This record gives sequence, structure tokens and C-alpha cells, in this order.
Amino acid sequence: MQRTKLAATLLLQSILSSILILSPFQRIVTAQPLPPAKQDGFFYKNRRVDSNTIVVEAFFDPVCPDSRDAWPPLKQALEHYGSRVSLVVHLLPLPYHDNAYATSRALHIVNTINSSTTFRLLEWFFKYQERFYNAPTHNMSRASVVDEIVKFSAEAIGNSYLSAIESGFNDRKTDLLTRVSFKLSTSRGVFGTPFFFVNGFVLPDAGSALDYNGWRKIIDPLVGAKGSKSVDSLHFFL
Repeated sequence: MQRTKLAATLLLQSILSSILILSPFQRIVTAQPLPPAKQDGFFYKNRRVDSNTIVVEAFFDPVCPDSRDAWPPLKQALEHYGSRVSLVVHLLPLPYHDNAYATSRALHIVNTINSSTTFRLLEWFFKYQERFYNAPTHNMSRASVVDEIVKFSAEAIGNSYLSAIESGFNDRKTDLLTRVSFKLSTSRGVFGTPFFFVNGFVLPDAGSALDYNGWRKIIDPLVGAKGSKSVDSLHFFL
């Protein structure tokens, strides 16, 4: 009899534990349904994507030095290939970069206001990212940092956008967009920046910046394989 009571008690405890664990998750799902209504990411120069396009996906953190260093050679490669290669940038605000989330949110806000200025702001963050490193902002309040980011973003894309950017930080939708980017990154197994996929396949040595010649070695065989039945160029990914 005692064994039966003990078993019943343990079963009840297990059920209650499951409810306690699941309930917060259920609340999160209710507040932010996934998948989102719109595909995540910023498309470089709004290049058209079709079945013949080579798609590069880059995961960046606006205040990550390695992301900054990875951008110039990737941009050079994109200019070389033109419309044959499309780039989608996803944001992964790394938790050990204190201002990564706020700077990522600024990019989502600007992309909502005027998508033609998104990459201008991204490059602006890369150029002056030291301003938002942990040490220089250590003694600043969160509100003060956000205020600096607002002014910095307006300086990059035009002071006429200042009030719109400021309002964006009070808009729940921009917060959700930034969260979706983070969740997409983790769902894809991305754990650092920069991180790259080409046509859906993750590149080796994730977290390392590729130079221009490195991008040429990856993409040249794929461009050459268009219209060919040969699959030899896939050896890099397999």
C-alpha cells in the first residue's frame, strides 16, 4: 500500500513539474508566434532570388570585430558576381556584447523605415563599433546607451529620421523582430559571428572571416556549375 502511495505521489510530482516547465514556454509561444509572418533578414541591394541564384546567408553582430572584418571581402565578392549571388544578413546579438541587442534593434528599425539605408547603417556600426563596446559604455545607463544609438543611427542615414528611429525603440514590433532574428540563429545552430551558409549549407570554419580569395574559391565552382550536370563542385560542402 505504501509503495502504491509513493508511486502515485511521484507520478503527481512529475506531472506538476511538467506543467511548471511547459507553462512559461506556452506563454512565450502565445506572445510571439513562430514562424514569423515575414522572412527574417536584410537582402543586400534587394537582389532578386530565384532557382538560379546562389544565396549566401551571413550571421553578423553589429558590435562584433570579427563580423566587421568579414564584411569588406564579402562585399567585394558580391560586387564581383553581381546578380548571380544574393546575400541575406541575419543578426545574432551575442550576449557577451553588452550593446549587441540594442544595435541590432536599431538596424531592424531603420530597415522598417527605409530599407535602402540598412546596409549603410550596418557599415556605420562596423566603422565606429568601438563606441559601443562594453568598456566605453560600462558606466552608462541603458537609456543613455539607447539614446546614443538613436543619434548615431540618424547621423548615419540622415537626421530627418531621428524622431522615427527614437519612436522605433518604443515600438514592441521592433523588439519582436530582433527576437525573431536571435531565435532563427539559434534554431539554425549558429553559435557565433560571423557565420555563413551558402545555398543552405554551412561553411566550414564557422566564426572565421573569409578573405576575398576564399569567397572566390567557394563561389566560382558554383557559378561554373550553373547549367552543368556535374556535381563535382559540391565536394566543398560534403
